[in-house]
Amino acid sequence: MKRNVIVLCILVFVLVVLGLAGWANYKNRTMAAAHALASQSEMVLVPDGKPAAGGGADAASAGDLGIGHLSSQLVGKTAPAFTLSDLNGNKVSLASYKGKAVQLNFWATWCAPCKIETPWLIELEKQYQPQGFEILGVSFDDLDKDDPKLLAKDKAEIVKTVAALHIPYPVLIDGDTISKPYGDTEVYPTSFFIDRNGKIVGASFGLTSKAELESNIRKALGTSPATGAGE
Repeated sequence: MKRNVIVLCILVFVLVVLGLAGWANYKNRTMAAAHALASQSEMVLVPDGKPAAGGGADAASAGDLGIGHLSSQLVGKTAPAFTLSDLNGNKVSLASYKGKAVQLNFWATWCAPCKIETPWLIELEKQYQPQGFEILGVSFDDLDKDDPKLLAKDKAEIVKTVAALHIPYPVLIDGDTISKPYGDTEVYPTSFFIDRNGKIVGASFGLTSKAELESNIRKALGTSPATGAGE
């Protein structure tokens, strides 16, 4: 009887140890997965060519991943011309903004960083509009052009988001049609800053900062030197 109790105690002890080891292994794997996911998110959101948050030898940057590389090459060149429809169905062309400094902001309703950035854009446009600055929002939401009902639903979702964010500047739809001339960027938000002569003087990729956006706006207005993308 005494021997059986001892054996039972040993078995219980072994099971407890194995259980604790398994739980520790599970926690370690979960934390590692969460760390990897967080690192991936950080890499997507940083501006082109700058290190990811946290630094360190294993921290990648948007430049390392090639994010915005083709789009960055547009800086210093004339902005590709385009005409898109706004939310009311009116045609809007970039050419109609000649003589103004323009921020071309690529965004989407599903883009969380875009919603963080939008209040900054609203404030900056209000601040610099008297100097001849305008923002054009270009939605990259998918549009189901083959189904009128689904297309109307897609447009309604964009209208709803624009209203919820209180966006005062024009929002154009079907941004995919101008994606190629602007470098096929797949990071949102992406902005191109165009001076009064129609030349791209700056660009930003991913969620940057209000200060960086303002710096690029000043380049477009000609109130500070144009030094290149995202600087």
